[in-house]
Amino acid sequence: MKCLICRNGETRSGAVTVPLERGGMTIVFREVPAQVCENCGEAFHDEAVTASLLQQAEQAALAGVEIDVRRFAVAA
Repeated sequence: MKCLICRNGETRSGAVTVPLERGGMTIVFREVPAQVCENCGEAFHDEAVTASLLQQAEQAALAGVEIDVRRFAVAA
């Protein structure tokens, strides 16, 4: 698909690192599947990946995590 940000590049399947911060918590997910623009590097996630990221971040927050780095895994 054509990149929605730069409008010049095409997106390709890839994996990115996604840092999330909330309050005093920082969590970094590595190897998150995304469509990445070959021109500007902007990453786009589908709805299932986004929902899984948010669910895992919420679970980490409830567990009292302050700083965490983890490999992304689709929640079961």
